[in-house]
Amino acid sequence: MQRMGIARSRDLEQAGVSRTQLRRLVSRGLLERVGRGLYRVPEAPVTERQHLAEAARRVPGGVICLLSALRFHGLTTQNPFEIWMAIDRKAWRPRLEHPRLRLFYLSGPALKEGVEEHRISAVTVRVFSAAKTVADCFKFRNKIGIDVAVEALREYRKMYPKQLEIVWRFAEVDRVTRVIRPYLEAMG
Repeated sequence: MQRMGIARSRDLEQAGVSRTQLRRLVSRGLLERVGRGLYRVPEAPVTERQHLAEAARRVPGGVICLLSALRFHGLTTQNPFEIWMAIDRKAWRPRLEHPRLRLFYLSGPALKEGVEEHRISAVTVRVFSAAKTVADCFKFRNKIGIDVAVEALREYRKMYPKQLEIVWRFAEVDRVTRVIRPYLEAMG
């Protein structure tokens, strides 16, 4: 269990722990129920990014995106109260109370390219790269606001001054080259 960090009840059942044993472990304080179907060892350290690990366990095919990814990469002052996650258009749509999710539906290269894997609380969390996130901000500018997209591009340029061509490549994947071109030229 400590190897997993946060475990789903399904994972624990596959490891040989029955539901009755799971309830007993929780009642004795040997396991802590984090959310519906999620458990962790009480002594496990709680990190600032714990909610991302919980979301990754609940939605295994999801990728942290937009405001949550900007926050993860340190490219924004925004602090979303929901976890913004991209899933496949045809994927199962989870209904969770905790952590709160805001889902975006993508497919093909827009969902597969630019994904990085990070370890948080012994959980593999998939997050879009900083450059892909900036391009996605321009793709979803009507949902997050053009000011947030421009702020993300400005912060990205400060952190990675020689890597704007990577943003351009992801803008081509997201089909927003016309939208992002004036901003890139103004900063160039």
